[in-house]
Amino acid sequence: MEEEKTADAAVVNIGDVLSGTVEHIAPYGAFVRLANGQKAMIHISELSYNFIKNVEDVLTLSQNVTAKVIKIDDKGRIDLSIKALQIKESKPVRREEDFEKKLTSFMKQSDEKIADLNSKLKDARGNKRRPGKK
Repeated sequence: MEEEKTADAAVVNIGDVLSGTVEHIAPYGAFVRLANGQKAMIHISELSYNFIKNVEDVLTLSQNVTAKVIKIDDKGRIDLSIKALQIKESKPVRREEDFEKKLTSFMKQSDEKIADLNSKLKDARGNKRRPGKK
C-alpha cells in the first residue's frame, strides 16, 4: 500500500495543472480530491488575485475545479492555486517608468526646499546669517 502512494505521488509534479472536486471547505481554504485519488489544498490566498473574505464566496462543496500545483512538501502534501491560472486583471504597470516619475518629482521638490532654505539663511547682501543675529 505504501508503494501505491509513492507511485501516485510521483505522478504529480510542481507546475502540473490538475482537476479535482472540492470535498471540504475551511476558513483558510479548501480541500480537493484529485482525479488520481490524492487530496490537495487550495489556500484562500490562492483562490483569486482579488480579496476573498470567505472561501464559500468562490467555491462550493462538490464543485469541480482546475488548479496548478505550486508546492509539494516533504510529507507529500500538495498545494494548489487557482490564481496561478488566472490572468492578472490589473493594467500592466512598467515599474521602471513609475520609479523614474517618482524620482524626478522627489528631486524637484528636494531642490525647491533646499533653495528655499538657502534663501532664508542669507541676508540681503548675500552673506550667510549667523544664528542668533538679525
